[in-house]
Formats: sequence, C-alpha cells, structure tokens
Amino acid sequence: MEVISSTQEMQQKALALKRHGRTISCVPTMGFLHEGHLSLIRAARTSADILVVTIFVNPAQFGPTEDLSSYPRDLKHDLAICEKEGVDVVFTPGTADIYPEGYSTYIEETDLSKGLCGATRPGHFRGVTTVVAKLFNIVQPDSAFFGRKDYQQLCVIKKMVKDLNIPIRIIGCPIVREDDGLAMSSRNKNLNPDERKEALCLRRALLRAEELVGAGEKDAAVIRESMVNIIEKEPSARIDYIEIRDGETLELVDRVEEGTLIALAVFIGKTRLIDNILI
Repeated sequence: MEVISSTQEMQQKALALKRHGRTISCVPTMGFLHEGHLSLIRAARTSADILVVTIFVNPAQFGPTEDLSSYPRDLKHDLAICEKEGVDVVFTPGTADIYPEGYSTYIEETDLSKGLCGATRPGHFRGVTTVVAKLFNIVQPDSAFFGRKDYQQLCVIKKMVKDLNIPIRIIGCPIVREDDGLAMSSRNKNLNPDERKEALCLRRALLRAEELVGAGEKDAAVIRESMVNIIEKEPSARIDYIEIRDGETLELVDRVEEGTLIALAVFIGKTRLIDNILI
C-alpha cells in the first residue's frame, strides 16, 4: 500500500494509471475509520483495478461553532485498516495542500443543499462539494463510494457530478449500524455512556415511523409528531430537525409514499447525530 500526501504526486500517479488503462475507485473519508467506512472500501475494492481511500478532515465544511478541533483523528489506525483491506493508495493531504494560501474558488449546489443539514449548517455543503470536486480532480476516479447515512450529501454530490459533466459513477451504500441499531459515525466516540444509551432514540423514532407507515398512516405531520415525542423523552436530546421529504427532490411532503425520505438530526449532549430511512 502506498501513502501519498502531495496533491501533485497523487494526481500524477492517477493520470499515469489512467494512461495505462487502469480503472480507479475512490472512497473519500475524513478518517477515524469504522465498519461503515469499511463497507464502502469493500464495495469499492471490487469495482476497479486500483482503490484509493482519501483521508482529509475538511475545514471548509465545518461552521465556526462546530467540532473541527475535536473531530476524532487516528491516522495510524486508519492506515493499518486500509492496508488490511487491500487498499492500493491512501491519499492524506494536509489543509495547506487542499487550500493553499490565497485559495478563493468554491463550488456550490443551490437546490438540494438548501434544507435539512443545509438549513442548520450554512456553508456546509459548499465545503463538501468543493473538496469532493478537488479530490475527484486529483484522484481521477471512475467511481466513488459514499454512505447513505449522509443521504443529503449523497444527493448533492450526485447532482454536482451530473451538472458539471464529471465522468464519475457515484455509488451510494447502505447505512451500517451497531448491534443495537445506532448508525455508525465517527462522532459516536464523543458520547459518554449515558448519552450513548440516549442516542438510540434516533433509531427508535425511525422505527416508529416505519411502523406507522406499515400500519397505513400517510400523514407526515402525524408521523413527525410521534417521532418528536420519542426524542423529547431523552434528557440530553435536542432536535435539530425531523423532516419528511421526497427522496429524489428533497422537497417537503405532506404525505408519505414509496420513496419518501424520513431524516433527522439530533444533538445528544454536545454531539450532533444524523440518521434516516427511505420508505
């Protein structure tokens, strides 16, 4: 396995591989890898000749009051996992490599990024689309893999690739959960034992929504109220949003049908967690 931190070296290697007819798959991450990331790596491993995993904690997608400085990092651990999983190249640029002095060019998707996390984290998706486009230009992948836990992010990246005519297949992979149902996230590490138990309210709320839909309930307001009641029972929980939207357009809907997205973001203590289901 090769570890590259230079953007120029990574791009030159990728272009050389492409000239020799090799295909490249890419898994962009912010590191602190867990089983959710490994599911992406394993899916990507079978889709191309060369697998590149990128590890970069992107400051452009964090707001001024968000957890950039405390975001968990363990590069040694991540590299050991990547080597065990048969990754060919790990790209580990620094902030100055991606955003050199004088950097002033950003990419912004203005439709799908408006609601959900985009409403409560202004500028977040501008940071996401910018760094992902840069990583695509550097790594030159034929396919890239993202988790469906970040459902809105997946939609925004697909839209960016389509709108900008970027010749890359974007593959969304299923949410990976802990044994008790909590969606895997690097931020789970920040939960204390009591908060970790309370965090299960996100999954319980989504399961309740599924139960209501299965029983024939279609009214989005009724479903949302039931979810709110579950979340608000936990003392450290604070709802950022619970929203029911069309799974393709991400527009709010009044009635739940096949293809409807039910998504939520909840603070458990100081830790913001997200989860979703697609009906």
